[in-house]
Amino acid sequence: MPNTVAAVIRMSARCLHAALLVGLVVAIGWRVAAEEPTARRFRIGIVFPLGTPGGAVAANELRARGYLEGANVDIDLVPLRGDVEHYPAAMAELVRRGEDVILVAAPEAALRAAVAATQSIPLVIVAVSYDPLARGYIKSLSHPGGNVTGVFFENVELAAKRIDLLKQAAPGIGRIALLYDANGSDQLHPLQSAALLLHISLEAVELHDPPYDYEQVLSDRDGTRGDSMTTATSPVFFSDRERLAAVALEHHLPTIAVNREFAVVGYLMSYGPDYSDMFRIAVDYIDLILKGAKPADLPVQQPTKLELVVNAKTAKALGLTVPLSVLGRADEVIE
Repeated sequence: MPNTVAAVIRMSARCLHAALLVGLVVAIGWRVAAEEPTARRFRIGIVFPLGTPGGAVAANELRARGYLEGANVDIDLVPLRGDVEHYPAAMAELVRRGEDVILVAAPEAALRAAVAATQSIPLVIVAVSYDPLARGYIKSLSHPGGNVTGVFFENVELAAKRIDLLKQAAPGIGRIALLYDANGSDQLHPLQSAALLLHISLEAVELHDPPYDYEQVLSDRDGTRGDSMTTATSPVFFSDRERLAAVALEHHLPTIAVNREFAVVGYLMSYGPDYSDMFRIAVDYIDLILKGAKPADLPVQQPTKLELVVNAKTAKALGLTVPLSVLGRADEVIE
C-alpha cells in the first residue's frame, strides 16, 4: 500500500483551441511513446484533500498504466487537512524525498506551496476551485511554460448553468444561499453575476474556521438567507456533504453542487465534470512526463465530459416534480 507522508507536509474552452491542444498532446504522446522507457524506479507524490478519494483514484489510474507500488514506483500519498500553514512544510518534504513528479489534486494553496518549494520537479494539477492561468501559475493553456501542467475545470463558466438548472427544477425559488470558504473564493463573483442575469437574488455566506456550523448558517428563515442553496467547491464541503445535505433538507432547501457525490448523498442535483476523467487526463500526463515529456510542452487540458445527476428521492421529500426537460437531460437519476 502507498505510504502516507505526514500532515506537515477558470467549460467552455474554445472548440478550435481545444482541438489544437488535443492535436499537440497526441503529437507529444507519439514522440514520447517511441522512446524506450527507463528501467529505474520512479517516485510520485500525490497531494489531495483529506476525506476526498483523490489519492486512491490517482493510485488506481497509475496501476492501470503499469506503475506498481514497490516494483517500478514508490507513491507518497499526502492527504492535506485545512491547516494551510502546514502546506509549505509538506511540499518541502516531498521535494526532499526526490519526487520525479508531484500530482497536486488540491486547492490553490497547495499548488502555491508546491511552486514555492520547487521550480524543477514537474507539477501535474487537477484544478477545480481556482484558475491557474488567472493566478499566474502558467503562461497560457497551450504553452504552460514552466513546471506546472495538468487539467483545469473552468468551474466559473458553468455557474449560470447550474443556477438555471436549479431554477428549472424548483421554479418557486427566488433567493439562493451560496456557501463558500477560502477554497472557493474565485467562484463568488461568477455566481453573483449568473444569479443577476437569471433575476435570482443570491446571499453569499463565507464560512471560516472549520468545522462549520451549517445549522446556524441556515437557521435564518425570514427569507434573507435564501429558499435554496448551492455550495462552492471546497474539500471541506466535500467532506461534510452528507451533513450539508441533511441540514438543507431539514430546512426544505433545494440544492445543487458541482460534484456527483453531493447528489448521491441527498442534494437535489449536481452538474459538473466527471472527476474520474480529470484524473485519467492527469495520470496520462504523469506517464508522459516519466517517459521524457516536459511539463512546459504539455498543454493544460479542460474536461469535456459533464454530468447532470438528479436525486428523485430528495425531489419527492421536497414536494417537487422535476420537469421532464431536466430529467431527460440527466445522466443519472437516483431513485
